Amino acid sequence: MPLPLPRLRTVVLVTGAALLAKRALRRRIQDSPLWPLPALEEPISGRSERRSAAARRVLVTERTTPAEGVVQLRLEGSSLPAWQPGAHLDLVLPSGLVRQYSLCGDPAEPDTYTVATRLVEDGRGGSREVHELLHEGVEVEIHAPRNRFPLVGAPAYLFVVGGIGITPVLPMLRALSAAGADWRLLYGGRSRASMPFLDEVEKLGAEGGRVTVVPEDEAGRPDTAAALADTAQGTAVYCCGPEPLMDAVAAALPPGRTLHLERFTAATPSSAGSGPFEVELRRSGRTVRVAADQSVLAAVREEVPYVSYSCEQGFCGTCQQRVLEGEIDHRDELLTDSEREDTMLICVSRCRGERIVLDL
Repeated sequence: MPLPLPRLRTVVLVTGAALLAKRALRRRIQDSPLWPLPALEEPISGRSERRSAAARRVLVTERTTPAEGVVQLRLEGSSLPAWQPGAHLDLVLPSGLVRQYSLCGDPAEPDTYTVATRLVEDGRGGSREVHELLHEGVEVEIHAPRNRFPLVGAPAYLFVVGGIGITPVLPMLRALSAAGADWRLLYGGRSRASMPFLDEVEKLGAEGGRVTVVPEDEAGRPDTAAALADTAQGTAVYCCGPEPLMDAVAAALPPGRTLHLERFTAATPSSAGSGPFEVELRRSGRTVRVAADQSVLAAVREEVPYVSYSCEQGFCGTCQQRVLEGEIDHRDELLTDSEREDTMLICVSRCRGERIVLDL
């Protein structure tokens, strides 16, 4: 049924008036000394290689078992970013969980990533999903590799590894062997059957007795103090494995050696300064209250649920945010000194005061 004429005339007049107002507003903006308006800067909060790279789909093309309780996956895709020994990637599991896994393949092999994970019976579910759901032919989502455990130049290297901690170290051993570098490895585990890539590691170190294998069921625990005492000045010491192993290496490190740690679990957090405080989210225009028994991440997500996070223990770096004001109580062991100046991991770190401002 056609509109009555008076009603149609009203619609035309209102539409015309809105169009004229829009044109007038546009002229006023363009006449302003502020025109053209600058584009807003990309939010700095949490900016990282992982966040700047779009998610990618890869295909599980091969699944093997390099040790008891360990699954290795070969992931293939197109135009995958390059990586260097020590790097890890974010794997988005079928449930939506995001977990970090060290790359243990060959950096020279294009469009292929290889990861390995041990099944953790009392873990938070990530390893179980990998073991039970990721089979050949399954597609998964990943984010680009990051590297907080890079291989640095040094006159000599000592690697102290426990169990699945061999994964980020294996590409380093291959690279150093190919370069003829001076390196040694102390490799411990519950048993030979549970130690991934043991055959390859022993072959790499066959000349010169570079590799010492210490299965706990045969020889007890590795003598880290003796291995460190035998290192020369300037040796780079790399350690990855259970927390007690890394603590022992850090405690016995002689002067003049540099220590590089890669954690798969979080260090014990500090209990100091656990009172409540406020967090201002400057870009969002909101302020949240963080209770004494609550993390900054939990409080922030009540107002800004899209904030990225993963481990919630302060060792993956996913929740890193820029701090604009306030004193930070850092409770992670991941950030570098320069990063600690103006960023924090909001899943574990807190405020040394009553208020902190995030660029979020």
